[in-house]
Amino acid sequence: MGGPLDEPDGNWWDNPVNRRESIWLGIAGAWSLAIFGWMSGFTRFGDQNPIGQTYEVDPDAYQQRVAAYKEEADETEEGRLLPPGDSVYVGGRRFDWDGLPVVLEAGREYDIHLGAYDVQHGFSVRPEENLSKQINLQVFPGNEWVVPMTFEEPGTYRVICNEFCGRGHNSMSGHFVVEEA
Repeated sequence: MGGPLDEPDGNWWDNPVNRRESIWLGIAGAWSLAIFGWMSGFTRFGDQNPIGQTYEVDPDAYQQRVAAYKEEADETEEGRLLPPGDSVYVGGRRFDWDGLPVVLEAGREYDIHLGAYDVQHGFSVRPEENLSKQINLQVFPGNEWVVPMTFEEPGTYRVICNEFCGRGHNSMSGHFVVEEA
């Protein structure tokens, strides 16, 4: 008898498959098709897919949009931005979220404009008190993604980069401060 990596003796591929093995192969095949169908259907009809518009934009042009937004926004004593309207611009760059921190009103819908200046970043937002509630989005250079968001509960919402972007990746964070209107 050979080792586990040795080729079996004879014409092993011509041997009939045991009936029990055929049943289990059928069950596994049917289950695979069912899971594939569920996954495919849920991406079409489920309510978990991110929404919003995406646009192609030059990274330098997007950086200028974020800079113009920051100039137009008011600033608190703590250095947090107060958006001038319903649009909030956030730009990802190694190793910082440009346009954060920002103060938002609870219950108000904002259009969060996301883009990257240099490399791909992961935009993960989660409340400080409940880390199991979160949204994860991918931000790419050359694209602007406008995502409508409403923060229902006041508090601090941490923003981290969850896509490795270089040596300082672990320090890439920011936050939204959501206050009652």
